[in-house]
Amino acid sequence: MQRAIALAKKGAGFVNPNPMVGCVVVKDNEIITEGYHEYYGGLHAERNALTHTTADCNGATLYVTLEPCCHYGKTPPCTEIIIEKGIKKVVVGLLDPNPLVAGKGIKILEDAGIEVVTGVEVDKIKELNKVFLKYIKTKRPYVLLKTAMTLDGKIASYTGDSKWITNEKSRQLVHKLRSEMMGIVAGIGTVKADNPMLNCRLENQQPTANSQQPDIHQPIRIIVDTKASISLDSNIVKTANEYRTILAIGRDVTPVASKKQECRDVTLVASDKVEMLKSLNVEILYCEEKDGHVDINDLMIKLGQKGIDSLLLEGGATLNAAFLQAGCVDEVYAFIAPKIIGGEHSKSPVGGQGIELMKDAIMLKDIKIETFDNDILIKGKIKSTDNGQ
Repeated sequence: MQRAIALAKKGAGFVNPNPMVGCVVVKDNEIITEGYHEYYGGLHAERNALTHTTADCNGATLYVTLEPCCHYGKTPPCTEIIIEKGIKKVVVGLLDPNPLVAGKGIKILEDAGIEVVTGVEVDKIKELNKVFLKYIKTKRPYVLLKTAMTLDGKIASYTGDSKWITNEKSRQLVHKLRSEMMGIVAGIGTVKADNPMLNCRLENQQPTANSQQPDIHQPIRIIVDTKASISLDSNIVKTANEYRTILAIGRDVTPVASKKQECRDVTLVASDKVEMLKSLNVEILYCEEKDGHVDINDLMIKLGQKGIDSLLLEGGATLNAAFLQAGCVDEVYAFIAPKIIGGEHSKSPVGGQGIELMKDAIMLKDIKIETFDNDILIKGKIKSTDNGQ
């Protein structure tokens, strides 16, 4: 099962909103075939393992991290091929919470005379599929808030300079997170201040042999911009043809661009700005407003309806505060660099009004601490969040 978990991890970033699943088939104490769910719409782990082998699987034991599916979706049921191949025993890590499966797969196997064992390495598999487990139950994205700050809690100097707070190793992990999450969220303040690309820039990431995975998964870029004030010449807009980009704006916003606004296509200057953005391949997502800003809970519902199951929140202090206040953050990755910059007006990772009493502070659980050279990473889940596990 540990080998099956290791295989499942290879699907990170490619299978969303499906779960990561790995499968290993053993006969006479030897692994005769294995596979994993490689990309959304591709074969499930069991079918990958059982169709891409010439070995005789009759009488073998199959280990799989998640209960085999028993319904027709983008691929046929895995229970069918398990029975066809003469598998004698199936060891399942986690039961599938998907109502289309939810114990039905196990019953079909048992009715076919196959011995089924469940509950192996459950905690590891729950952690592996924390995104899927929340999304399948709530239809809302799993949100991971990433912050990077100095030892004195600053995300930039008083001049706004923030490159770089953390070291290269820490930044590489952030790009790995971008490759694993379906979307990346930032606020318009961050876009205006830093003019970022918000793409994944990992090196030496190669697809598995015979895999149809792309080299690198690029997250959907989601910019929260209530008044649609993003510049048409920002890196985000200029690369919207290359990377899927969603602009979340207020429902009633239809601003008109003025002649003073810079625009690469002068024929569009007098046109409605939202239509300009659409013409540049920026998807517009109209959201309800709350206190003059995009309502974060409404945003989460609408992104979930689009099939977006996970978000890396790399917003500034204002957006981070909005997500936390709305109760929409599931997990926090806080990088701390051994630097002190000071500054009464230097920003911290979370803005807003803040809490009044310490007893009301947002607490983390399941704390883990890692180091990247001299940087420290503190990871933890938000205590009050129902993330489906």
